Order: sequence, then C-alpha cells, then structure tokens
Amino acid sequence: MSPTVEQGTLYVISAPSGAGKTSLVAAMLGNDNKLGVSISHTTRPMREGEQDGVNYHFVSRDEFEAMIARGEFLEHADVFGNYYGTSHIWVRETLAGGQDVILEIDWQGAEQVRRLMPECVSIFIVPPSAATLRERLTGRGTDAPDVVERRLGEAREECQHALEFDFLVVNDDFDVALADLLAIVRSQRVRIGVQQDRHSELLTQLSQ
Repeated sequence: MSPTVEQGTLYVISAPSGAGKTSLVAAMLGNDNKLGVSISHTTRPMREGEQDGVNYHFVSRDEFEAMIARGEFLEHADVFGNYYGTSHIWVRETLAGGQDVILEIDWQGAEQVRRLMPECVSIFIVPPSAATLRERLTGRGTDAPDVVERRLGEAREECQHALEFDFLVVNDDFDVALADLLAIVRSQRVRIGVQQDRHSELLTQLSQ
C-alpha cells in the first residue's frame, strides 16, 4: 500500500510595491524545497529575457477570456489593460501532490482566493514606515516622480486591507522578516490535524 500524500498548503502573500515581497518570497523558496510559487497567466507581451512557462504563461486575450468563461482561474484581474490570472487546476493539483504553493497577488486577488479556498493562509507584508516605503521606491531610480507618487497612493490603498489577512509581517530587517515568514510556514506543518494524520500510528501506540 502506497503512503498517503499529505495535502500542501496554499499561501497567499500580498504587499504594497516597495515592501520587499519579491525578494522575501525568493529567499523563502531558497530556504524550503517544499515551497513552490505559482506561475500566472498573462496577456501582456513577453519582455526581453523572459521565458514562457518560467516568468509567466503568455497567452492571447481571446485565450485568456475563454479560460475565464470556463472557470479556469482561481483569481484574475485586468491590470492596466492586461489580464493576469492564477490557474485553479494547477494550484489544486500541485497542493494534492503535497507541494506548498505561494501566490504573490494583490489584496483584490487575495480576496478572490480566500472566497474560493478559505483554508488558504494569507500573509500581508508591510515596510516599517511610510518614509521607508518612499525611500525604497525612489531609491530604485527606475521610476519617474509621478510613477512613484502613484505607487505610494496604491500602497496606501493596499495597506487599508492589511487586517483582512491571517498574518502581518513587517519588513524592517530582512532576515527577521524572512524568519517570521518561514516560522508561519513551519507552524502550518505542525497543526494538530496535519500531525494527527502524519503520526496516527505513534499516537495510537502512545495512548494504549
């Protein structure tokens, strides 16, 4: 008889631009080989250096809308004229195979996911202050001042939804924030329901 495969956990991680989410998620993946990240579908053009199936699944607008009509997305959004979405089938199949999955999405996408998969674990990452956020966004040197101001406005709107999430991580010190995120993941793996399935024989033996 083959051993039962444990169900993976879905982690929904959101943050305002400049909070350090992308770097923290990359570090999480590097520290835990049971964690994987979902690759979104998008209709935006492929940029130089990107690969289909690695950075995104690049599809046409017609194909994306057909996928919406078939109910294939766990969440999707139209962002500045381009669609982005997460495959419902891929997420469920990956979780069923025992792999934990991270979705990096905004608060609106997170709301959609929580509605369809309320068992997910949601995490919101914030910078230590508004001044630090501004400093990080301007320090990139890649955005014009008006773009920075727009991102700051979007960040304020994002942060209004922080308390809708299960966990809040403040990215002041990167290593501390990373440790907090990994601790959240670790805690989910020792929940009583998970441990009961994993160690049923041991618990039976110890209780007799």
